[in-house]
Amino acid sequence: MEDPELEAIRQKRMAELQNQAQNQAVQQEQAQRYEAQKLGILRQILTPEARDRLANIRLANPSLAESVESQLIQLAQSGRLRGVIDDAMLKNILGQITPQQREITIERR
Repeated sequence: MEDPELEAIRQKRMAELQNQAQNQAVQQEQAQRYEAQKLGILRQILTPEARDRLANIRLANPSLAESVESQLIQLAQSGRLRGVIDDAMLKNILGQITPQQREITIERR
């Protein structure tokens, strides 16, 4: 009683869904691997205090934390980074990266 065309469409849709699920699983696995590599590199180049500061920054401003992490990783991979970055050095780097905020005062007349 079933229409062969309808069954072919169902089979095609099931294959598409399975393929999509496999692609999503592969992407998720790659993202986890990248995150693990990133954390390993950061663990090597940052002191525990600097890692804590970066974690606090991630809570307040995730995009800034991502930017700082990627820049630190690039510096480490290119060999331009000497030694381990401590909390004071990270503060200095953050001061250079973040834009200086202007103070706004309102005068009432």
